[in-house]
Amino acid sequence: MQVKVRCEWATDELNIKYHDNEWGVPVHNDRKLFEMLVLEGAQAGLSWTTILKKRESYRLAFDGFNPEKIATYDRKKIDSLLTNEGIIRNKLKIAATIANAKAYLKILEEFGSFDKYIWGFVGDKTIDNKIRNHDDYKPKTKESEDMSRDLLARGFKFVGPTICYAFMEAVGMVNDHQITCFRYKQLTTDN
Repeated sequence: MQVKVRCEWATDELNIKYHDNEWGVPVHNDRKLFEMLVLEGAQAGLSWTTILKKRESYRLAFDGFNPEKIATYDRKKIDSLLTNEGIIRNKLKIAATIANAKAYLKILEEFGSFDKYIWGFVGDKTIDNKIRNHDDYKPKTKESEDMSRDLLARGFKFVGPTICYAFMEAVGMVNDHQITCFRYKQLTTDN
């Protein structure tokens, strides 16, 4: 039986499942892109494992990440979110999710899709990085800085350059699988 070589960070069952099935796979579904941007913002200051453990609760609490519904959340809904133990009960992060839903809807009006807008930061093509080990990972890039600056100007919150870069990795805008990882060759555009 051959052992699969994975990126160094995929060490426990939850992260291995996420690594093998989702991380770095190009996403072009608007709602999924919105979900991942919200979750990356929620992760700020925490571990991604914490977010993975709470992801299903987030989906329930935030109406399946439906931006149209989230944009209409009122004080009563916000209060219920602040008492929901299944999510990160941070007032600023909850407010950011609502602000992000409103800003997202404006992007849909302007660009027709969030996918068209967000993938424009990488020229509509995955950037293949050649990650050899953990030291090769970057916390941010010019593209993530440009994305952050534009998102912030459009009213998004919790979208700094580092969060944007983690989002880009998650949704396959960059392929940051280590070159020895079995997923690198499967996802590289160099083939």
